[in-house]
Amino acid sequence: MHITLVAHDIRSTHNVGAFFRTCDGLGVNEILFSGYTPYPSFEGDSRLPHFADKLTRQIHKTALGAESTVPFKTFTNLAEVIGHLKATDTVCIALEQYPGSVSPKVCTDILTSQYAGRPVALFVGNEIHGVADDVLSQMDIIMEIPMHGTKESLNVSVATAIALYEITSTLE
Repeated sequence: MHITLVAHDIRSTHNVGAFFRTCDGLGVNEILFSGYTPYPSFEGDSRLPHFADKLTRQIHKTALGAESTVPFKTFTNLAEVIGHLKATDTVCIALEQYPGSVSPKVCTDILTSQYAGRPVALFVGNEIHGVADDVLSQMDIIMEIPMHGTKESLNVSVATAIALYEITSTLE
């Protein structure tokens, strides 16, 4: 099963590094970065070398080498990413607190019953603002991790790890 992580407008290089470690550990096929999300340097990178190297070093502190094992692509905007994924019949899932969202268990039940065999992409958004409403309207499923404590949400990299674990363990 082909699984993609889409990270849009993530601010923290530490979160990006954690995405790489999680994706490597769970067998996620690729990460697509869009907006201002930092990403490691790559051959043909058009960013200023000192800037790209600084971000790569910061990402490496958390990724610990997984930035070299998980393929990634960069996109200027999220519309390009969504168009790319929809063209390949990918099931698009947003991880977000939203009316009508479903739990990870319900999400994986929907994946296996309605979308069996199709590629899957998990969209995560900005640490403060999450995934925008106009993006949520284009998703096939919106998944929310239920919270039981006093805090309203988890760190984006932690929530991503939980969601990807649920998806990958169900689709094995």
